[in-house]
Amino acid sequence: MTNANQLVLPTAEGVARAAAKIAEILPPTPLLPVEHEGRKFWLKAECLQPIGAFKIRGGWNRLSDLSAEERALGVVAVSSGNHAQGVAWAARRLDIAATIVMPSDAPAIKVNRTRELGAQIVFYDRMTENREEIALAIVMKTGAILVHAFADRWVIEGQGSAGIEIAHQLGHQPSRILACCGGGGLSAGLALACPDAEVIPVEPEGWDDVCRSLEAGAIQSVRPNPPPTACDALQTLATAEINFAVLKERCVSGLRVSEEEVRHAQRFAAGELRLVLEPGGAVALAAALAGKVEVDGNTVVIATGGNTDLQAIAAVLQDK
Repeated sequence: MTNANQLVLPTAEGVARAAAKIAEILPPTPLLPVEHEGRKFWLKAECLQPIGAFKIRGGWNRLSDLSAEERALGVVAVSSGNHAQGVAWAARRLDIAATIVMPSDAPAIKVNRTRELGAQIVFYDRMTENREEIALAIVMKTGAILVHAFADRWVIEGQGSAGIEIAHQLGHQPSRILACCGGGGLSAGLALACPDAEVIPVEPEGWDDVCRSLEAGAIQSVRPNPPPTACDALQTLATAEINFAVLKERCVSGLRVSEEEVRHAQRFAAGELRLVLEPGGAVALAAALAGKVEVDGNTVVIATGGNTDLQAIAAVLQDK
């Protein structure tokens, strides 16, 4: 799905502006010290945002910049749950009607919380229906504004505000940031926010479109018939031009993690950090714990979300 704002690339100045806007309504999320097998790094607990995920940043930045005329038309978003809640949270605060196109198999906690925030939900089948076509049909019928989950300048700049916070909390830019990656909105925003840092996108095995794109030097889709993954928030088939334009200049490569490595990270977060992480929110931590990249006292790992059903996290914690 394309959008006019894809023609204008996000900027570092836009990230700084978004950070200032977000600081007016939200406190910084904690930056927690972590030690594992003699290695020390920092964890940015975005799972403690009011909606349980970093997506509140991009949602607020986009919707708060809409004109009065645009707000009256409402907004449409496509999401398995975290972007849905970010958009719905901002829409409720700004009195904007929001419609969210969600997969029918989205985690119940994400569906329920999106609905509780006042958004209308339109379900689709991942296997037989095209979510972009459904959203576009709503836009064409109602004139509502599309708020893309990652291919949107305002959204990218909003997500990048986490990097501004990190630099303020450390007192300097980190040397390295590991970011959970779906479409690449967070990674691109962080790259703009922290130009001196090495930004490393982390994806689940088989859902590695950004890794493959960085390796090929051009946008690649996930391979046919990707494997099942518990990381519902990261099931993006391909990144977009607006994201890759930033990523290809700033990110040398990405990392892939297995489902078991993700579960291990969830257990570590619960047992050692007292944090509940959803699978997609734990992939960056999984890469750090598995030793897939060097970490040190200037490395920051983003824990992007904690929206998981109680039964699901209980099963992970009981798995030995």
